[in-house]
Amino acid sequence: MSTPCASCGADATGKFCANCGAPLQGAACAQCRASLTPGAKFCHRCGAPAGAAPISLQSGVGNALPWSVAAIALLALVALAAGQRFARGRESQSNDPIAISAPGVATGRAPDISALSPAERAERLYDRIMSAAERGRVDSVRFFMPMAMQAYEALGDMTLDQRYDLGRLAEVAGDAALASAEADTILRQHPRHLLGLVLASRAAKLRGDNRAARQSLAELARVERAERQTQLPEYLLHQNDIDMALAEFRQGQGR
Repeated sequence: MSTPCASCGADATGKFCANCGAPLQGAACAQCRASLTPGAKFCHRCGAPAGAAPISLQSGVGNALPWSVAAIALLALVALAAGQRFARGRESQSNDPIAISAPGVATGRAPDISALSPAERAERLYDRIMSAAERGRVDSVRFFMPMAMQAYEALGDMTLDQRYDLGRLAEVAGDAALASAEADTILRQHPRHLLGLVLASRAAKLRGDNRAARQSLAELARVERAERQTQLPEYLLHQNDIDMALAEFRQGQGR
């Protein structure tokens, strides 16, 4: 049975539109296996292009270690640490306990977030906001942003991964001070943390401080190879963010 593609409107079947390549209902990200929003161009969880083949763990900066071998162990670690998070992303939206109505979207049922832990609630709101932002749905971003901010603040002692998520939300909201504060906190606890450096660069650009942004990217490129060997789960979860920041640095070096 064919359905209209959310991106180009053409009748389509399967997981991806044969006309424009956009994901259809039931399509999953090739990188992290999270469910893709129909019509999305990028995965809202890891940022990989919709329909793209899994990204290699090879950093591209010099000759790194054989990441293809290390990936097996790393994926097992991530599956243990974040398997529930991915599994929730693959569930049908009909079972999504945080299907809250945003402006212009009728769900036909009241929100029920009582079944979620505080961390799960924060993650679900983060995913929803980043998905809306990538599709340009400003009203939905504005609607869910206060709930997401409160959810993360309620976590108390956040992990570095959660602080990165909060910093990214602040970036989307245009709050340079909060994005900078989260980047500083991450780097205070882990001075070479790749996501801390990525967030510091983004926050600096949001402040209009291009010099500080370049410095953060340069430090990212300097420590990236050795730091990836620590195999922190969040490095795989946000691998596309790291790779995009490195590509931006190399492009600036080539000018």
